[in-house]
Amino acid sequence: MVDATIRHDWTRDEVGALFALPFNELLHRAHSTHREYHDPNAVQVSTLLSIKTGGCPEDCAYCPQAARYDTGVQAQKLMSVEAVLERAQAAKDAGASRFCMGAAWRGPKDRDVLKVAEIVRAVKGLGLETCATLGMLSGSQADTLKAAGLDYYNHNLDTAPEFYGEVIHTRQYQDRLDTLDHVRAAGMKTCCGGIVGMGESRDQRAGLLQTLANLPEHPQSVPINQLVQVEGTPLAGTAALDPFEFVRTIAVARLLMPASMVRLSAGRQQMDDAVQALCFFAGANSIFYGEKLLTTGNPDVEHDRALFVRLDLHPLQVVEEAGTVHADILETDQASCGQGCGCSAAA
Repeated sequence: MVDATIRHDWTRDEVGALFALPFNELLHRAHSTHREYHDPNAVQVSTLLSIKTGGCPEDCAYCPQAARYDTGVQAQKLMSVEAVLERAQAAKDAGASRFCMGAAWRGPKDRDVLKVAEIVRAVKGLGLETCATLGMLSGSQADTLKAAGLDYYNHNLDTAPEFYGEVIHTRQYQDRLDTLDHVRAAGMKTCCGGIVGMGESRDQRAGLLQTLANLPEHPQSVPINQLVQVEGTPLAGTAALDPFEFVRTIAVARLLMPASMVRLSAGRQQMDDAVQALCFFAGANSIFYGEKLLTTGNPDVEHDRALFVRLDLHPLQVVEEAGTVHADILETDQASCGQGCGCSAAA
C-alpha cells in the first residue's frame, strides 16, 4: 500500500531516494498515489496569454523576455481589457477551464495591479478560473488581486536554493518565498513549480521539489517546466535533459505533493507523445492548451485533442454554481475531437 500522507518535512535524502528508485517501481508508486487523490483519466486544461510582453529588467538566464538578451522578443504594452477578453472567450470555446495571464514585470506598480484587476474581473465573468503571474507582489497588491476575483497566483521557485545563483542574480530566493507568503495571506491559491534541464544535478532537482513540498501549504498547482532553449539567452546550448529523467521528476513531484495538480508545462512541444503519456501515468494532470506559451511554442489544440482521444483522457472543466467554484468532468467530444517559461513574467 502506498503511503500518500501529506507531509511538509521531507529531507533531501528521502527525496533523493525516490529519484533513485528503479524506473518502473517509481512510476508504480506515483501512479498509485495519483489514483488515491485524482481521477487518473482527467486532465485540467489551462490557456496562457502574455498580456504584457518583453522588456523585463531581470537577468533570468532562461528567459527570452529579459531586455538584456537579444532574442527577437519585442517589448509590448499591457493589453486592453477588450483584447484579453476576446482571447479568454476563444480559450473557453476551445475547452480551457483556467485562463492564465502573464506580464513581464520584475514587480508591478500599484497602478498596473489596478489595471490587471479590471482584466481579472472581466475574465472571471466568463466563468473561467483565473491565474496571473506578474512578478513580485506586496501584501496590499495581493489583496487587490484577490478582491478582483483572482483564483491563482503563479510564482515559480525555478530551481533548488543552492543552484539559484547560477541562473538569476537580480532577485533573491527569499524574494520569491515572500511573494508566495503574500499570496497565501491574501487567500489566493498558489501555482508554483520550477524548471529542469538548466544544467542542475539530480540532487538539485530533488532540492527544488523538496523546497516546494516543505512550503507551509503545498502549491495547488505545480508546473514542471522543461527548459526551452532560446537563442540569445545564456542557457542556449545547455545539454538536454534525458526525457526519462523528466518523467522521474514528474513522478517524484506527485509523491511529494499528492493532492496538488502537477502541470506538464513548458517543453511539451519538444516531447513526443509517448513521453507525455508516461508523464500522465506518473501523475501529471494539468497542461497548457494552445499554440503558444508566452513567447515559446506549445502543441496545438487539435494535436492535444487527438492525444486525449488516443489516451482515453478527458478534460477537467470548472463550473460555477451559486458562487462556488468546483470541478466537473467533461467528456471529450471524440467525434470532433496550453512556454510557461518560468520567468517572473511567466511562472
